[in-house]
Amino acid sequence: MAGSTFGTLLSITTWGESHGKGIGVVIDGCPAGLPLAEEDIQLYLNRRRPGQSRFTTPRVEADQAEILSGVFEGKTTGTPISLMVRNTSQRSKDYSEIASYYRPGHADYTYDKKYGFRDYAGGGRSSGRETIGRVAAGAVAAKILAELGVSVRAYAKSIGPVSIDYSRFDPAQALENPVCMPDADAAVQAMDYLDQCRKNQDSAGGVVECIIKGLPAGIGEPCFDKLSANLAKAVCSIGAVKGFEIGDGFAAARSNGSVNNDAFHAEADGRIGKLTNHAGGVLGGISDGSDVVFRAAFKPTASISAEQQTVSRSGENITVSVRGRHDPIIVPRAVVVVECMAALTVLDLMMVGMTSRLDRIRAFWKNVREED
Repeated sequence: MAGSTFGTLLSITTWGESHGKGIGVVIDGCPAGLPLAEEDIQLYLNRRRPGQSRFTTPRVEADQAEILSGVFEGKTTGTPISLMVRNTSQRSKDYSEIASYYRPGHADYTYDKKYGFRDYAGGGRSSGRETIGRVAAGAVAAKILAELGVSVRAYAKSIGPVSIDYSRFDPAQALENPVCMPDADAAVQAMDYLDQCRKNQDSAGGVVECIIKGLPAGIGEPCFDKLSANLAKAVCSIGAVKGFEIGDGFAAARSNGSVNNDAFHAEADGRIGKLTNHAGGVLGGISDGSDVVFRAAFKPTASISAEQQTVSRSGENITVSVRGRHDPIIVPRAVVVVECMAALTVLDLMMVGMTSRLDRIRAFWKNVREED
């Protein structure tokens, strides 16, 4: 199976299935000397862990991180870091029936067409549990970024028809309510809406917004590895993401240049800044020094108990009601996944960008010689 590796200098390879023995990731390119413990990773995994509210799947998993390699006496060694989370609450029998048909909104049909075979227990690699490896790796990336003065924070901007009000924006709220919204009033409305969806045996979608702060100007490559392009690939590789936009995004198509262009100005300290940020912190695929702001649209959870029409593997039209333990909405648990994929993308491009200027290469090796 190709396509399980992401990144250039800092690369990750995720492995494992939803109902296998475990899920994991191998991180290659992490520099030596980073203080790292399983507790650092657990903080992030706990944010995507199931069974924490009525809006997540009741599947109970500890999602306990294990560091298998790459760390010695509490610090990274510069060699590949292997991380694993063991599956402890599989109920594969819940999925035995779906081996005979294709669930609407799922990858059952496309997996059959690609491989001629599929792991129907929990969706295999197409399950949301695959994101455990991404989150574990993203926790490491976020810790390195913190050393560089860069922070990444995501939250639910909207759930169904309910959107946050930026006049009530409170980042702390996103960590305190089960729908991860930085607006307490909107969170209550969203929870009422989700309760109604559950009563109707239905699910809901939403939008995750992410802000990257502290990223210096000059990160990203001009052509295929643009910062915006790599962020789009990273985020759109998350299951259930159906849309991506940066800055004003699709609203820019209805704007004019006189409005959409961000005016530059000189800051009091002599640095160059912008009066607005319609570009979302990226110009020509390269960071401009302002906040990088992007959004990802998530579709409603595909597994619902309401009856739906589908087709059996033998080609017969049938009606099904999907059983098992499923999230009525993906967004709250996906917030940290978006955050981690953004952290991995930004850190990788920062590392690649270290070789873009001769004066910086010269300064680096000059410092190395002086240390020796």
